[in-house]
Amino acid sequence: MSFLSLNHHKDLPLDKDPGTRFLPWLIAFMVYLAALSVVATSIMQSVSNRWERGVSDTLTVQIPPARSVKEDQSQIENALKVLRSHPAVVLAEPIAKSHVLKLLEPWLGGTDSLADMPLPHLIDVSLRSSVSMDAQGLVDALNKVAPGATLDDHRVWLDRLIRMSQTLTWGAYIVLGLICFATIGTIFFVTRTGLAIHHEVIEVLHLIGAQDSYIARQFAEHSMGLALRGGLLGLAAAGPTFGAFAYLYRQVESALLPQIDITIIQWIVVLSLPVLAAFLGYMTARSAVLRTLQKMV
Repeated sequence: MSFLSLNHHKDLPLDKDPGTRFLPWLIAFMVYLAALSVVATSIMQSVSNRWERGVSDTLTVQIPPARSVKEDQSQIENALKVLRSHPAVVLAEPIAKSHVLKLLEPWLGGTDSLADMPLPHLIDVSLRSSVSMDAQGLVDALNKVAPGATLDDHRVWLDRLIRMSQTLTWGAYIVLGLICFATIGTIFFVTRTGLAIHHEVIEVLHLIGAQDSYIARQFAEHSMGLALRGGLLGLAAAGPTFGAFAYLYRQVESALLPQIDITIIQWIVVLSLPVLAAFLGYMTARSAVLRTLQKMV
C-alpha cells in the first residue's frame, strides 16, 4: 500500500476513542464562555463610550431655592452671567423644573407631590475641552451672586467610571486568553491520549510508508471537526442567553441605563468563534502529533 492511497481514507479509528466523546462538549462550554466574554466587553465599551460622550465636557450648577420667586430669578440670572462670561464655558442654560421632576421620577415614583416644593435650581453647563477651568474659582464666583451654589463636575466620577470599565474590559480579555489556553490544553491532551491508544497502528503506518504529516493530518482533521461541532453547539447555547439578557435589560427603566450598541464587527467576532475553535483544534492536534512522532523516531 503506497502513501498516496492512504490519502483517500482514514486509517485511524479516531471516532471510537473514549476521550473524544467529551471534547465537543468541552469546546462548546469554552465557546459559550468566550461568546459571553466578547459580548460583555462590547457592552462595557459601548456604555463607557456613550457616557463619556454625554458628560465628558459638561457640569451641573446647583443653586439652593431662595426665599422668594423674585430672588430666585435674580440668583439664576446672575449665575448665568458669571457662567457665560467664563472662557471655558460654551453654553449655560437653566434646567426646567418639569425636567428635574422627570429625572427624579425613576427613583421617587410619582412626583406630583413635589411640584409645589422648593427644589434646587439646576443649570446645565457645556465646556470647551481645550480650555482649562479652575472649578473652585468658579464656585467662589457663583457664591458671590448665589449663596450656597455648588458645582457637580461630571468628569470626576466619569474618570472613575472609565477606569473601572477599562479594568473590567482587561479582565474580560484575560478570561478570553484563559479560555483559549484551556481549549488548546484540552485538545493537546486528548490528542496525546489518542496517540497512545493508536500507537501500534501508527507504527504499522510508518512501516508501510506513511509520513508523519499524513498521520498528523488525520488527527488534525478529526480534532477540527469535533471543535467545529462543539463551537456551533456553544454558540447555539449563547444565543438564548443573549436574548434573555436583552429582554431583562429592556425591562429596566431607560433613564437608569444607557442604550447598548454592539457593532457588526463585534457580532462577526462572536459568530466566528466556532471557526476559531476549529482552527485551534486543527493546529493544536497537528503540532502535538508531529512533536510526539518526532520523539518516537
